[in-house]
Amino acid sequence: MGEAISTSDIISAIGVDLSYGNQQAVRDAHLSVAPGEVVAITGQSGSGKSSLLYCLAGVLPTTRGQVRFEGRSLGDLSDDEISALRRERFGFVFQYGELLPELTIEENTALPLRLAGQRKRPALTRAGEVLDRLGLGELRERRPSQVSGGQSQRVAVARALVHRPAVVFADEPTGSLDSANASAVLKEFLGLARSQGTAVILVTHDHGVAAQADTRYTMADGVLTPRGAA
Repeated sequence: MGEAISTSDIISAIGVDLSYGNQQAVRDAHLSVAPGEVVAITGQSGSGKSSLLYCLAGVLPTTRGQVRFEGRSLGDLSDDEISALRRERFGFVFQYGELLPELTIEENTALPLRLAGQRKRPALTRAGEVLDRLGLGELRERRPSQVSGGQSQRVAVARALVHRPAVVFADEPTGSLDSANASAVLKEFLGLARSQGTAVILVTHDHGVAAQADTRYTMADGVLTPRGAA
């Protein structure tokens, strides 16, 4: 049996399975995340943790079970409604930042606001505020090719949080960084997320990263287990 899912959870997985053809990547996953909570899922490469993350984010449809956001099953939403959720209520941080090379740092950061329909000037103003918060204000006019890997990942964090999303999904957010940069980026990422009440679900193979979370799960062969469970 899975764990009970609270009606106060911002997002939850209830009996989620995901299969790619005959290969089952996620098996009967149960997970609940409260508003503002930081949850880490650890596991080896191929354990299914990224597949589960993309189910939770509505990128991959579940084979069985359901993902619920603010009490609504993602399976009941239209493609347009799912896209709007990912654009307006969710944020994403990937291992390599995935910044758009043709945009400035400030424009990259403002992108979620612009995609949500906000006018350029207030979007750039908000982007500048978040960049300043992360110590990146002096880089705002540079292009991604003109900043370091650690700086690029900080910009990715700024972009994920600029629109004050309900949940940020982070896939190995420090995996491309050395230990010093990884520690600094993670501290800034989680500090800003917690200050604005954004929940974070991150997957990582790094137990030091996972140790910064409020709640930890492990994943192996598609099976999700709460940390400390038998």
